[in-house]
Amino acid sequence: MVEAVNVRKSFGDVEVLKGIDLTVAAGEVVSLLGPSGSGKSTFLRCINHLERIDCGEISVNGELVGYRRHGGRKYELRPRETAAARRHVGMVFQRFNLFPHRTAVENVMEAPVFVKRETRAAARSQALALLDRVGLADKAAAYPAQLSGGQQQRVAIARALAMRPTLMLFDEPTSALDPELVGEVLEVMKDLAADGMTMIVVTHEIGFAREVCQRVVFMDAGAVVEAGPPAQVLSNPTHARTRTFLQKVL
Repeated sequence: MVEAVNVRKSFGDVEVLKGIDLTVAAGEVVSLLGPSGSGKSTFLRCINHLERIDCGEISVNGELVGYRRHGGRKYELRPRETAAARRHVGMVFQRFNLFPHRTAVENVMEAPVFVKRETRAAARSQALALLDRVGLADKAAAYPAQLSGGQQQRVAIARALAMRPTLMLFDEPTSALDPELVGEVLEVMKDLAADGMTMIVVTHEIGFAREVCQRVVFMDAGAVVEAGPPAQVLSNPTHARTRTFLQKVL
């Protein structure tokens, strides 16, 4: 589903990603762990071409992200082409980024109507079904300001699912939530994983990584330090940097 080869990214003189290699199989749930500034979120944004990589390549579903090959060379896609490719990738951010002047159901309907040109009736029917899936059937007519943080994040997940993605990216989806609201978002993510959705999750929720993910990738200073099954990486890490990090967060 996802293949990253020697991915490098710098901001000015600071190299944030230092040759990332990672493969994610269809249906796999992978968590990215590591300290702040390790490059986790930047790497996630590169997968969706929200950040342009400086070296290497990323492919999703066998298609290069942000580029195409022609005559033995790579050419960057036009913005419209890149946007079309993003339809297959859903992304949920730390902040909910809902339209404040749209109700929950209208937020979920927006992309199918204006991007995929679906009829409003069809988009609304799907949006209501998705809100029901994330446990918010009774909040369809509510505006974001009338919802808790956890509820807003669940609307954001429903909005991402409305485009029927084959890959979901989660960038610390619970970090902006009060502790009491974290569980309701993680339950939705667990249900998605159980349904076979391919997911890459940047998170500090060690319990979620241990219980739901097939693989844990620990990053530090822009590089993959260690990767493997949760039982190995979280309970018996081989790298000293991984052990130091886990001692502080567990």
